[in-house]
Amino acid sequence: MPGSLGFEEQDAKTFTSWKVDYLKYDNCNNPGSGPQERYNRMSDALRKCGRKIFFSLCAWNNPTTWVRSLRNSWRTIEDIEDNWNSITSIADENDKWASYAGPDGWNGPDMHEVGNGGMTTEEYRAHFSIWALMKVPKELVILSPLLIGCVVRKMRNESLEILSNSEVIAVNQNKLGVQGKKVVWGGDGEVWCSPLRHGRVAVVMWNRGSSPASIMAKSLTKWTDICLQPSVVVNTRDLWAHETTSSAREGIDTVVDPRACKMYVLTTK
Repeated sequence: MPGSLGFEEQDAKTFTSWKVDYLKYDNCNNPGSGPQERYNRMSDALRKCGRKIFFSLCAWNNPTTWVRSLRNSWRTIEDIEDNWNSITSIADENDKWASYAGPDGWNGPDMHEVGNGGMTTEEYRAHFSIWALMKVPKELVILSPLLIGCVVRKMRNESLEILSNSEVIAVNQNKLGVQGKKVVWGGDGEVWCSPLRHGRVAVVMWNRGSSPASIMAKSLTKWTDICLQPSVVVNTRDLWAHETTSSAREGIDTVVDPRACKMYVLTTK
């Protein structure tokens, strides 16, 4: 159906009267006009409505290079699916556009699949970690929202535990607003990182492999890989184990299970 097409100002006023906070706007039905024309009209209508409504564009054709001024997030990929191949491929595609993201404008790799039942708990934990690190589009128009994509009333305890991890959410909501990105890769082991306020760094050690041999794969993070001085000593906070160690020097060398991750925040001592 054409939806708001041709009725942008009327619908923006209606959304405002309903106290809507978030609008995801598709381009599914159009008369052949380009998405830029359609999204510009709705963006202008929302700016006039007198309410801060988060504008999420779903253009599919990677609008990253032209959409930044329209606010506030844009899909960089096709629809997400509840499987490992979808998660990994979307993460890779979103990573390409990290330099375009920041406060008020976010690359959108689509909503979380945690709780939908198609992956294991470890896979969902890795999915949530990477999405949080990438600053997936709570505070409106400043920070990037994390979107739950399962039926909340049917959510299992394992899913709730993942989605309510306040330490991981805090990485996503960090006001420095820098999208995390891949800094070390090759084989199944990868390292992703994002700078945080006050000189801290969030790090995800991600094992994307699924073969039994990958259980022993080691992911090594040197401080220079994540823009820290080689000789610095850091406090290392494990965001899933909720434990802190204070003697990390030169890097982290850890074993990560197949299709799993470890996530840390490093604070210079």
